[in-house]
Amino acid sequence: MKASFCSYDLNFKTPGGTSRGILKIKESYFICIKEGRNFGIGEVGLLRGLSMDDVPHFEDQIKWTCNHIHLGLDELYLANKQFPSIQFALEQAFSHLVHGFNHFPSSFTAGRDCLKINGLIWMGNVDFMREQVAKRLSEGFKTLKMKVGSVAWEEEKSILCALREQFGPEDLELRVDANGAFSLKQAVEISRYLEEIQVHSIEQPLKAGENLDLAKAAKQMHIPIALDESLIGVVNSVDKEKLLDVVEPQYIILKPSFVGGWKGSDEWVKLAEERNIGWWATSALESTVGLNAIAQWAFSKNNNVPQGLGTGSLYNNNIAGPFKVENGQLNVNGDIQEGWDLSPIKSIL
Repeated sequence: MKASFCSYDLNFKTPGGTSRGILKIKESYFICIKEGRNFGIGEVGLLRGLSMDDVPHFEDQIKWTCNHIHLGLDELYLANKQFPSIQFALEQAFSHLVHGFNHFPSSFTAGRDCLKINGLIWMGNVDFMREQVAKRLSEGFKTLKMKVGSVAWEEEKSILCALREQFGPEDLELRVDANGAFSLKQAVEISRYLEEIQVHSIEQPLKAGENLDLAKAAKQMHIPIALDESLIGVVNSVDKEKLLDVVEPQYIILKPSFVGGWKGSDEWVKLAEERNIGWWATSALESTVGLNAIAQWAFSKNNNVPQGLGTGSLYNNNIAGPFKVENGQLNVNGDIQEGWDLSPIKSIL
């Protein structure tokens, strides 16, 4: 068994605005395992400035992992405890080596069932955000997630107000994502209006690490909160339990590349469900390779909540795969094993 890796920059068609700045490219890595004539591909879903494994020696760790691929998945998973995106890439690659792209065979991978997803509204000026809303609605999405906290709240409020006047809560579910942009006082105040227009939830209203204030937010805010960035870097089970027990959020959001892949996500799901905390999965803006791995896992959990996985159309140089998005749902178009174009990473195949 041998392994190699390469880097690959995904280029945004339109720069994506977040509270942490404008994203123009998404840096990715791919690991390829070879055994005889078989190969397995896994995407290392690093997100600069946010992933816990965004460290100076990150690429050296991928190289070390590839050089020690003979140790096998279990040992390498433990050796990469501080590198959750590498853990997830290894899970994908070892699975692909045996199963191809059909990691979790199901009615979804067979093309018979769909996965409900939300449409994403990036931050930007008001006109840009309105344009995105119109496009997502025209694409048939029934759940929209809008990034908030980058422009004046009154402007963002006007967009949400217009949406709710046009579409009632039975026709359109609204979520907002603050990426830690607000103080506790701001968040509680803003949540009064969000309750009025029946917004489903707000992701990460306060910065990660502000656990005592987040606990207050979970109790004082007028709509449910969902923890996202707060989960980053929380590795062992005791710390995971402590976070959930202190904050008591209504939801958590799982990015497998941030929390140790399928195995790490499974642990979070178990702890959340034991506490009656809801959850859904979302991507770390991976290519279609990583998106496929997350979507199949999410479907396998029988969670009917719309997932945050509609990222495939963001890039002008994405790796082609057999997926399409129709009416706010992710579908496998044809055979899950076919329709892939891995030529952008052919150097490691």
